[in-house]
Amino acid sequence: MNQAAEAFLNEVWTSIQEIYKKENQRINEIKDWSRLQVGIKDYLRVAWRKGKLDWANGKIHVDVHEPYSWSDDSYKYDAGPYMEELTEEILMQEFFPALCERMESLFHSTDYASHFFNYRFELVFEFEWEQSMQCHTHHFVNEQKRESLKQALDQFIETKIKQELPVRPSERDDFFFAHCLVNPDLMEQKQEVIEPLIQRLSEKLRSNKERSDSWTYYFTLALKGWADERFLVKFFDRTGHYGLDWALKPEQERQEPKMEELDFFLYIALAIGNKEPDTRKKFLDLAVQLGSKQATDYVKRGSGRFENEYKGTLIQASANDVLQAIDIRIVSEEEAAYGEALDFINGLLREGFPKGYKLKLKSSEKHYLPVKKLAKSGLHQFFANASRFPVLYPKIAEYAELAMEEFAWYGDVEPSEKSVMPGTYAVLALGLSSNDYFPLFRRYMELVDTEHQSAQDDFAIAFIEAHGVTVENMPVLVSLVLGSSDSAKPLENITIDRAELVDALIGELAAMEDYLRETVIYHLFGGNKKLAQAVKKESSSIKDKLAQLLALVE
Repeated sequence: MNQAAEAFLNEVWTSIQEIYKKENQRINEIKDWSRLQVGIKDYLRVAWRKGKLDWANGKIHVDVHEPYSWSDDSYKYDAGPYMEELTEEILMQEFFPALCERMESLFHSTDYASHFFNYRFELVFEFEWEQSMQCHTHHFVNEQKRESLKQALDQFIETKIKQELPVRPSERDDFFFAHCLVNPDLMEQKQEVIEPLIQRLSEKLRSNKERSDSWTYYFTLALKGWADERFLVKFFDRTGHYGLDWALKPEQERQEPKMEELDFFLYIALAIGNKEPDTRKKFLDLAVQLGSKQATDYVKRGSGRFENEYKGTLIQASANDVLQAIDIRIVSEEEAAYGEALDFINGLLREGFPKGYKLKLKSSEKHYLPVKKLAKSGLHQFFANASRFPVLYPKIAEYAELAMEEFAWYGDVEPSEKSVMPGTYAVLALGLSSNDYFPLFRRYMELVDTEHQSAQDDFAIAFIEAHGVTVENMPVLVSLVLGSSDSAKPLENITIDRAELVDALIGELAAMEDYLRETVIYHLFGGNKKLAQAVKKESSSIKDKLAQLLALVE
């Protein structure tokens, strides 16, 4: 071997061994492995980065994991004067083949922990010359490890995914299972193969909100990874800030997409849409650029399962279930127009249209409900406008019954503290307008996710302002405070100063568990201590009643 190439190789190899020794110690300390993880290291990049003034006065860069284009956390090493003797031919014919030989031998050896190397490994070599870049890549596969992982995955699916509850996989397996699903070495990349497995695990985890959200995040991440790293890079170049945008490659530089890959990409766009609607729209637009008629239909008309357009004399409307969007244009601001719009939306929901849709409203009237935390979105505006017409209350109530769903969210705002459960605006509008819908209001508060929604914290304030505090509405008031989030503060300026009101409250609390009673007292009186202080200070006829109330929570 050329002496300069050999010196360079020895320098590089010594650096790799130093790094791997430290990494091996760290990996050896990991105890709780997933059965779906055969190893960690699957990438190594060795690069020569030229000096600023003299290309030969640069540094050796070693990356043990694939770096982001905008970051540099490489291990950096100096090199000797031999660098000036190297040529592209020497590097290509002598240095890189020798590096590959050493790396492949190490990859298949038992020198490191059994989980040190993954079954597949990519070795990248880059060399910056003064005016050019030399780049070579080589891949290694450990077929024995790959087959072992394939068998573990098949067994995992049979014993942990397909088995009936209460059998569930361990939480540590979720991330690796998601990534195995989009690995063509392990699974056929087709919707009919992958989707049932994703949905099966989603159903099994539905009762555990935190675990369900975590699983949704993992499979969304894995699907996006397939789209970005296995599909889009074939046809587009990364552009924009942090390379998050895509620009179509020149025709001569890209191949025609395979139909099965394009179909799987479209499936991914739809599958991640609930979690990331903007990414769904971006992926569909990219598929349109690749000539997909299906993607064009999705963007323009949706899946075709639902009525796409409605044109009447009072409103114009359209709906797209793929984009989970409804557009309503109120031509004439009158009761009948909102009745038509409600009929259109209710019809969609009865047929299975996504409940977490977003609504774009064109209306000259802008009314909103008196709750500070509610987003002033098109959905909010629509139901506040519609609730001005009492004759429409039955249709609004029908909508609420169709829309309400635990652990679901409207798409009218970015995920935030303003996110609310489908049906929220309709239920609130009715609950503030008529006591006929108090039972609906209470049902909503029983469903609402108090851990992940907080907009309802102000519902009680608006309710009291609309209806006051009475014996008849005490059950609703109690349900409103019980449905508040943990961050909700005690209500201000609430007055429970009559014996019949205290009796009504005692009646509501009597059958409750202690922690629920304490929650109600906290929101209505500021807590047990403040209620005790009120009992001491009270000199009127309700002193004994308040004492009875206090006895329930002591």
